[in-house]
Amino acid sequence: QVQLVESGGGLVQAGGSLRLSCAASGRTFSSYTMAWFRQAPGKEREFVAHLKWGGGRGYYSAYVDSVKGRFTITRDNAKNTVYLQINSLKPEDTAVYYCAAETSVGKGYEYWGQGTQVTVSS
Repeated sequence: QVQLVESGGGLVQAGGSLRLSCAASGRTFSSYTMAWFRQAPGKEREFVAHLKWGGGRGYYSAYVDSVKGRFTITRDNAKNTVYLQINSLKPEDTAVYYCAAETSVGKGYEYWGQGTQVTVSS
């Protein structure tokens, strides 16, 4: 069982920045693929970014087009934590942000956090 706890959300003006954190339990965190998703009011949950475990080749990052150049996903395996640095925030980034973990390749995202609210005012 893996527990994920997000933090760092809040209310920010357009153009501002936030750093979201997701603390994970689990002994083999370094091999998990970690991702961020978001769900805006009235919309379906969408993928934002992931750091995919590539075995001995390290991690591969990917982002949804709408956040490329503004969002950066990183991780600190010593702290079992994944981060999402969000810059140049836009009102359309307003959503609940969730982190998710895939513990083995092909399993899908089995574990989810409770979410953290990001609200961007114009």
